[in-house]
Amino acid sequence: MFLSDKPIPVRDRLIVALDVADAAAARALVIQLGDAVSFYKIGLELFMAGGYFELLQWLTAQGKKVFVDLKFFDVPETVCSAVRALVGSGATFATVHGNQAIMEAAVRDKGELKILAVTVLTSLDRGDLDDLGFACDVDKLVLSRARRALEAGVDGIVSSGLEAPMIRHELGQRLLVVTPGIRPVENKPADDQKRTVDVAQAFHNGADYIVVGRPIRQAPDPRAAAEAVQATIAGVFR
Repeated sequence: MFLSDKPIPVRDRLIVALDVADAAAARALVIQLGDAVSFYKIGLELFMAGGYFELLQWLTAQGKKVFVDLKFFDVPETVCSAVRALVGSGATFATVHGNQAIMEAAVRDKGELKILAVTVLTSLDRGDLDDLGFACDVDKLVLSRARRALEAGVDGIVSSGLEAPMIRHELGQRLLVVTPGIRPVENKPADDQKRTVDVAQAFHNGADYIVVGRPIRQAPDPRAAAEAVQATIAGVFR
């Protein structure tokens, strides 16, 4: 077992993905969830819908923490400038998805913003990596990227809970590990997440935070679903 030893408030370990159609829907869900959730991820769908930074400011004004998941990938100087522009926004995390030079550029002027490097998307499996031209197994690619992220000076990585034990075994607790693809119940056939774990398994495998989207958003009672996840997390860290 590789349980996180970082001093993170237990209820902050749940990050809810606001993958909804627009900022109004995001605000409505946040209000519905109330104090059951203190940390939110806002990604590309909301960015393209408009009102992204106004939503970020509204969330921080509500006392919420924000994970900006835009997966910066561009020439290093452009990535550095993008991160610099985000500093001071109130965001806690931001993602970068690139090579060594891109990761090094992302951390150059990050201030207190924590940079997370994406390893391998949880929607990808062995067949997808073949399509992308990667000859190695998923776990070897994840570990390679985690090592390079550590060398680049990023604060953490985004990784499936399946690979988290290997990362902890090889790299210890030096990186934050944020784990998406959480499925509290059996994965549905139409789900695009392929490498999934449940809540308790993710933390036992070494995650510091988990990202949960559809299992909470699409629940008959999203707040009750969020509180159920929080209760599981509290039980793990009791």
